[in-house]
Amino acid sequence: MTAAGQPGRQEARRDGLSIGAVLAQLRGDFPDVTISKIRFLEAEGLVRPGRTPSGYRQFAPADVERLRYVLSAQRDHYLPLKVIKEQLDAADAGAQPPAPVPAAPQLPRRLVPLGDGSDPAGLPAAADFETGPELRLTQEDLLEQAGIDDATLAELCQYGLLRPGAAGFFGPESVLIARTVKAMTEFGLEPRHLRAFRAAADREVGLLEQIVTPAYRHRDADAKARADEVVRELAALSVTLHTLLVKAGIRGVAGD
Repeated sequence: MTAAGQPGRQEARRDGLSIGAVLAQLRGDFPDVTISKIRFLEAEGLVRPGRTPSGYRQFAPADVERLRYVLSAQRDHYLPLKVIKEQLDAADAGAQPPAPVPAAPQLPRRLVPLGDGSDPAGLPAAADFETGPELRLTQEDLLEQAGIDDATLAELCQYGLLRPGAAGFFGPESVLIARTVKAMTEFGLEPRHLRAFRAAADREVGLLEQIVTPAYRHRDADAKARADEVVRELAALSVTLHTLLVKAGIRGVAGD
């Protein structure tokens, strides 16, 4: 019995894919994935490719499916690797999941669904922390895609919730920020009320920079991949902590 709970899997790997071939298959859906990233996920136990007698990795189709699941769970559902590994371990152990959620990523074999990846306002999941070609939006693009007017955009910039670059363009996350603020205004909040969110985010960025900057200074590609994962993990954990603290605070105000 193999690690994935399927007999004979090691034998099937003799004609498996090289890590380069796996990268080529994944790049279409995950343009920022790298060989270093795949190696990192292997080191963390999220995928376990076979090896040739010469020591080269050989990936079975199930391994590629597993990698797709991990990358989708990170990008679309913002999950830490620890949680994703628990999902995969549950599948390996034959755990029976609840009914699938329509918007969840395709699950390899039998995994517990992750949820629909959207927030209570129906907004898409937050963007991943992968770096890649920078998408730059003009003011007109932002207004159209976010569904806001010039006055609202001016307020968002005034209170630091949006920050255009030196050339006047906005980053790809600006659309989601603007939509989120717009959804919050329906509850009576205004951009000026949300300045504390920007201040808190800036403090978190400063804290994370202290942790990952030394790793980013290394020229080793694997070191950079590890730093990327640390950023992603800490960011996901900080979002979880923030949500729990807000819920706890509101529960305390409500007297529960």
